[in-house]
Amino acid sequence: MILLVDADSLVFASCCKKRERPDDEYHQTDIAEARNKFDEQYMAIVNSLEEMYEIEKVMTFNGSRGNFRKYIGNQYKQNRDYGNLPPLLFEMHDYVKSQYDSIVGYGVETDDMVARYWKKLSEETDRNNVMIVSIDKDYRQFPCLLYNYHYKHREIYDISEEQALYNFYEQMIAGDPADNVNYFKGKGKRFCEKYYADCYTEYQYRKQLYKLFKEKYKSKAKEKYAECYNLLKLRTE
Repeated sequence: MILLVDADSLVFASCCKKRERPDDEYHQTDIAEARNKFDEQYMAIVNSLEEMYEIEKVMTFNGSRGNFRKYIGNQYKQNRDYGNLPPLLFEMHDYVKSQYDSIVGYGVETDDMVARYWKKLSEETDRNNVMIVSIDKDYRQFPCLLYNYHYKHREIYDISEEQALYNFYEQMIAGDPADNVNYFKGKGKRFCEKYYADCYTEYQYRKQLYKLFKEKYKSKAKEKYAECYNLLKLRTE
């Protein structure tokens, strides 16, 4: 099994510490502590998967810069508090790049780099020989093996072609609150289940979805559809 580890969330978590009291400092200031926390969490994930699979290779991804999506939609990730980033964040990204020989993308997000390698390796070897390791639900738009390592889940998802297709077009309507992408506020998973009830092919999903964009955005439907698609679709090329 080849593991593709999206380490961005692990890096961020390593820069934070548990508060015993409300007035305790939330951000880590000791770089040694941050490094130790990352190493422990990273190895715990790999070790847990080694109990179930024969791990052939582990590839790490983090710290991609210059995301093109910021130039598509002004609202993209505007809900993030970039003025309050952990002080050790960039130093920790550099540490992971150095110690784990991680892969970095420019002009894209880390998600895109993982998606690119997942597609390439799946085609070269076997889809069942590649697993994405991440807490990010965006990867569910691919028919992949996905391990969510969050302590509340710790679950491996085996996503089929049909599920992956539905997941992406559901997200086009339900949006992505984490990235501040929501073109149909108030329409969620239950709406999508009914709205896409008769859709089975990508053509049917696209046609049905465009009707919704046309209904809401009128003459700007094509523009808004393309904008939403490009914000949510992970790049594999």
